[in-house]
Amino acid sequence: MKARIAASVLLAAGLLVGTAGCNLVAPQATTKHYDASDGVSANLGGVDVRNAVVISDDGELGNLVVTLVNTTAETARVTVQYESAGADATETVTLKANSSTQFGQPDGETITLVDIGTQPGALLPVYFQSGDTDGRELLVPVLTTQLPEYSTLAPEKPRD
Repeated sequence: MKARIAASVLLAAGLLVGTAGCNLVAPQATTKHYDASDGVSANLGGVDVRNAVVISDDGELGNLVVTLVNTTAETARVTVQYESAGADATETVTLKANSSTQFGQPDGETITLVDIGTQPGALLPVYFQSGDTDGRELLVPVLTTQLPEYSTLAPEKPRD
């Protein structure tokens, strides 16, 4: 009888260790940060860049679709730099304190990229910088309006 109880205890302990021991050798996927959509993200000190993508049907004119989050209690300026026809082009936007601003949406604020020379399906290097913090170059995917979720995000020609 004692042997049967001991065998049951050993079997239960083996099952408990066998099913709970996965965390000892396998990393938890839920602890790894990843971009859950098509875009890319970065943290620039007090400003966060979220889900940046460029929408371009011709590879020359692009709409930068991005959400910029200012987590500070002060107004922040964000500089966006990319290569345009072989030279650096710079756009600067201002973010209100403790706010989130979407760019590139219909009837909203836009950041239009011109002469990008990057075909849809490729990655466009875009440099984001805010305040005194080090900037980050992100390889931003260039997508087209053929996907239904991007069909309303075609870039508009910049006004002179």
